[in-house]
Amino acid sequence: MDTEHFDNRPIGVFDSGYGGLTVARALQKRLPEESILYFGDSARCPYGPRDQAEVDGFVQQICTWLVGRDVKMIVIACNTATAAGLAHAQENFSVPVVGVVEPGARAAAHTTLNRRVGVIATKGTVDSNAYSDAIRHIDAGITVFSTATPRFVEIAEQGVRMAEGPIENYTSLASKVYIPPALQEIAREYLEPLRRCDIDTLVLGCTHFPLLKALIGGVVGRDVTLISSAREAARDVSEILARRQAFAAPGHVPCHEFFTTGTDVEEFRSFGSRVFRHPIGDVAHIDL
Repeated sequence: MDTEHFDNRPIGVFDSGYGGLTVARALQKRLPEESILYFGDSARCPYGPRDQAEVDGFVQQICTWLVGRDVKMIVIACNTATAAGLAHAQENFSVPVVGVVEPGARAAAHTTLNRRVGVIATKGTVDSNAYSDAIRHIDAGITVFSTATPRFVEIAEQGVRMAEGPIENYTSLASKVYIPPALQEIAREYLEPLRRCDIDTLVLGCTHFPLLKALIGGVVGRDVTLISSAREAARDVSEILARRQAFAAPGHVPCHEFFTTGTDVEEFRSFGSRVFRHPIGDVAHIDL
């Protein structure tokens, strides 16, 4: 007789800062009984402009810390870190490690009808060719147009900070992110060339970018499907836990913990709550 197994240990999620909280949010939405242990490496943020080998070192170090906290699996909720260190981490650690590139690439390859896919990401992710390689691995006939949009991270963070309203309104945050006209102009400059490439699918290849969905969608037009790697990664996590019979027990009350290498934990808490769309309570400072 097949007996069901459960595993109430947390899922480890990490990013170079706040962006990965969009992934944590997607996980919490899809798997409400799972505990999440979130690590934001704010002290070394951003990863985008750094050397790949250096970022790989950060990935192995953070994964070691998470495994030491007894997580049942790890989500690298950062595209740059996924490109630099995912394969190495999968070799190094006994728990499953997933990134955000492959799920997003797979969704894009399955969504596009005209086989013309755009990718927007940090310079590090674009230079790594991680998305174009992953998409073309699934369908070599797809043409991928990649554009580095480095200022989108800062635009997203600025927009979230300017989103007014009490905590109850966080759920409708996406419509409240305020983008000043000057920054809307930057978005148009970034996205107009992609629009002219006749793409029908656009991968938001940075975990900050789902916060700018309304802005990005407004520029590229509604006939272009936006792919959020956060949502796709959450689906992958769900499938892996199902295969391993490692879901938290039904009725398990989840415990979410948040850690940052940054010194301003209050800033992380208030800003992070807006991105996670839920009050995140205490944030612990950690030195690696």
